[in-house]
Amino acid sequence: MGNPMILLENVRGFMKSRIVLTGAELDLFTRIHRGSDTAEAIAQENRLDTRAVTRLLDALAVYGLLTKENGGYQLTPEGMFLSSDHPESTLPMVLHMNELWDTWSHLTDTVVQGKNPARIPRSQKGNKALSAFIGAMNVVGRGLSKEIAAALDLSSYRKLLDIGGASGTYTIAFLEKNPEMRSVIFDLKQVLPMAEAPLAEAGILDRVELTGGDFYVDELPKGCDLALLSAIIHQNSPEQNRDLYRKIHRAILPGGMLMIRDHIMDESRTWPPAGAIFALNMLVGTDGGDTYTFREVQEGLESAGFTGIRQIRQGEKMDCIVTARKPF
Repeated sequence: MGNPMILLENVRGFMKSRIVLTGAELDLFTRIHRGSDTAEAIAQENRLDTRAVTRLLDALAVYGLLTKENGGYQLTPEGMFLSSDHPESTLPMVLHMNELWDTWSHLTDTVVQGKNPARIPRSQKGNKALSAFIGAMNVVGRGLSKEIAAALDLSSYRKLLDIGGASGTYTIAFLEKNPEMRSVIFDLKQVLPMAEAPLAEAGILDRVELTGGDFYVDELPKGCDLALLSAIIHQNSPEQNRDLYRKIHRAILPGGMLMIRDHIMDESRTWPPAGAIFALNMLVGTDGGDTYTFREVQEGLESAGFTGIRQIRQGEKMDCIVTARKPF
């Protein structure tokens, strides 16, 4: 027999999310990390209401992100990850989720109308929003990229085409695992500078070409034997993906391989569970994006001329991998 109290507790989860998101939006965790340990100090420094800040900090303490003693607040080990000063900060991703809060608020209208009537394309949000998104994707990818690189034998490939490679998270992981490999990161011109510091820090900047362009409009760089679409196909409609597959087929060398990392759904479209939820994220956040089944991906790849299409990794956290070959 079901428990209505558990149901209601789950529905009330939006309150916890909003509390944490507001703390992140106001950068309270960084401020406490840097020594502002009272509500009065934080409010005065940032022109906030002291009473309101106190209530927010108390709630964050309830959720285990802060401790409170004698009117002062300190970060817990979990709360430390929300400080921008932490070397493994998750703040960029949380701020991206704060943006998603606004988008998801239109889910009802989206289901009624089929598209989000209030959606603002990312291209119209400016460089600040773009930078925040890239930072969020790096938070998600920095551990997963190393996990995937460690699990794959790519030692026979010499040059990677990292399409929409952003700050180079996957290029870094693959090149660190494969010392003979080089890479071309292809992304928007305003994104490419965000990759330079991470690549230099990893000591591989001299093995990477940064090439600016828009894969919706431009042809892709030629001469690579391995191409990567990491978390790209879900933002596209089926037609956009077929166009992109054809561009990749034209660009990579005969015998080369395309590797897709994304949610790959079963035929019921309910597994992996995260993919079913993410499909709604694409519904409210894109014009035609979705999560796709293996059959749907396979059909698109075959229409572009790829063969030997296989799903080589089945995962639950957008870590499914499909590979396809360009025939000789």
